[in-house]
Amino acid sequence: MKLGLMWGYWGRTPPAGFVEHTVEAERLGYDSVWTAEAWGSDALTPLGHLAAVTSTIGLGTSVVQLSARTPTATAMAAITLDHLSGGRFRLGLGVSGPQVVEGWYGRPSRKPLARTREYVEIIRRVLAREEPLEFDGEFYQHPYHGPGSTGLGKPLRTITHPLRSDLPIYLGAEGPKNVAMTAEIADGWLPLYYSPHHPEVYAPSLVDAPEGFDIVAGAQVNVTDTVEEGLLPVKMMLGFYIGGMGAEGTNYHTNLMARFGYEAAAEQVQSLFLEGRRDEAVAAVPDEFADAISLVGPPERIRERLAAWEASPVSTLLVYAPGDVATLRTLAELVL
Repeated sequence: MKLGLMWGYWGRTPPAGFVEHTVEAERLGYDSVWTAEAWGSDALTPLGHLAAVTSTIGLGTSVVQLSARTPTATAMAAITLDHLSGGRFRLGLGVSGPQVVEGWYGRPSRKPLARTREYVEIIRRVLAREEPLEFDGEFYQHPYHGPGSTGLGKPLRTITHPLRSDLPIYLGAEGPKNVAMTAEIADGWLPLYYSPHHPEVYAPSLVDAPEGFDIVAGAQVNVTDTVEEGLLPVKMMLGFYIGGMGAEGTNYHTNLMARFGYEAAAEQVQSLFLEGRRDEAVAAVPDEFADAISLVGPPERIRERLAAWEASPVSTLLVYAPGDVATLRTLAELVL
């Protein structure tokens, strides 16, 4: 099992140690570093900077939001970053939820699976560069021929030749149908919450995954004196995502927690969060659930619990960026 470093998206300012810690992670043998976007920093620009200060570590997006860019704009960015990094770029895509899609990007959020399928197909055609792009889908048309069209659109082929026509595409997916589609059309999968202790949650959707399908699973790894201390940041993250990253009745994260067997707790966390009782929402996250999707506590405990991850289908353990270099080194010693 390989080790990856997840920076995510920025808060008010860029994360401390963004460059220095990535350089150290490369030296320690981390396989890849990943960025994300929500409604602040973007996922692509930081990787351009990291490409310039590293030489071997893989560079991935987890994830680029589909509604932020047209498929061809995303393909252009992927081609550019792959050239700049010498073939180290990995394109991770995801739909995001209705609050972000419609609230931030001002785009409709309907039929996310069908939209994703079209998006990936267009990017693959651009990368293949076999012929000028022509695509007539429900969500995307090339050339465009819908309302307001001038009729002057012309099928085009990317000027810049892709460094790799088979540049790997990953999908961030949570729902059963979305995960199954990911195994069908993508090269890899980026689960937000994965637990090697609950393989039954995703196993039916991965039955038809091809050989070599790459699973890059994120987890918080907190090296602490006590388990309780290590679980607190995990529960804070879960309280925010399950409670606030979506509307009541339309929250992918709440639904996923329910599929892990914590339906009543998921509903309670969301209700408390939406009522503004955020500390109570965090406290309501079951320790068992937080522990199942993370690696926390003293080094000896983390080492013991790593066995389940190493026996799972996970190819890369993607750890959320710790706040200090010492933790980076401890993780390298434990995992690598």
